[in-house]
Amino acid sequence: MRDAVIVEAVRTPIGRRAGALSQTHPAELSAHILRSVVERSGVAAEEIDDVIWGCVMQASEQAGNIARTAVLAAGLPESVPGTTLTRACGSSQQAVSFAAATVIAGHADFVVAGGVESMSRVPMGTAGQGGSPTPPSVLERYGVQEFSQGLGAEMVAEKWGFSRTQLDEYSLRSHELSAQAVDAGAFDAQLAPVPGTELTQDEGIRRGGTLEKLGKLRTVFKEDGVIHAGNASQISDGAGALLITTGEIARERGLTPLARVHTSAVAGDDPVIMLTGPIAATAKALGRSGLSIDDIGAFEVNEAFAPVPLAWQAETGAAMDRMNPLGGAIAVGHPLGGSGAILMTRLIHHMRDNGIRYGLQTMCEAGGMANATILELL
Repeated sequence: MRDAVIVEAVRTPIGRRAGALSQTHPAELSAHILRSVVERSGVAAEEIDDVIWGCVMQASEQAGNIARTAVLAAGLPESVPGTTLTRACGSSQQAVSFAAATVIAGHADFVVAGGVESMSRVPMGTAGQGGSPTPPSVLERYGVQEFSQGLGAEMVAEKWGFSRTQLDEYSLRSHELSAQAVDAGAFDAQLAPVPGTELTQDEGIRRGGTLEKLGKLRTVFKEDGVIHAGNASQISDGAGALLITTGEIARERGLTPLARVHTSAVAGDDPVIMLTGPIAATAKALGRSGLSIDDIGAFEVNEAFAPVPLAWQAETGAAMDRMNPLGGAIAVGHPLGGSGAILMTRLIHHMRDNGIRYGLQTMCEAGGMANATILELL
């Protein structure tokens, strides 16, 4: 049977909003990481059959099929095509799934999957300017005036009974683990710093946080709520990329795979609460894989808001110390269309550094969806 393997995975450091990467055009950010993944892989650029690129706000500087623009900006051969997709926050994780399916089907030999988001230069909501993307029929179906991820996070916290203190404690954990990972050099091998910037590590980590400091932050979505800027993901800039082929081709070419794409799944859930999709997607992926939650040695559950990974952990029974062991988006940021590839790059390198056979990644997505991907160390 044909399989899909990842032979290289690389990412930029994640920049804060208006920070070190904010002066870099998102196509140039993409181009840099494309060059990096191809050069590190040892595969000739002209052998790349396609670039599948995730990007959420496909407007302004991220419009016009940024995948193809990035290929040209990277100086790759004109023969290399590119296509841009969105599955909201899971866009570049979906790009990996599509790339894996493409090589398994024999439609391509080498595909780069990844994504980008410059939230400094193309803010959230840019693509929806000039009209609402949600028609009255959908709002009427669910009896709401709008869909809100922030209100969804408040609903998750209320449904699972998480207090503000619990959410803030989890957020401090994210910063502490991310800082420890940086200090230990856990990210060094996977990073490709962007030329012209001095950013060599993720920019958003805050050291020395306390519950008292977080307690002074104003809640954003409900006056008497629990969600605030300190227990939600940071607005960020960044990109990541993975080079995917089949195990057979890798052997023929003398390439050393990092990991195999073992199982991919996507699920839909309630679009009002919106953020519970990872629970369903994880169950679906585990069911297809034949593995149990205890077989998985590391989990990357995107920290869009603190209640999301906490509710996921409560429902799945996953060991807490295996979930987001290097911190997450609350500490380092969540550059939307780039986050799936960035998280997968982190997960793969963590698995290799620690001899972990199976890892699972999942992300909540606007519209009440989620991706889940199981990787197997090779």
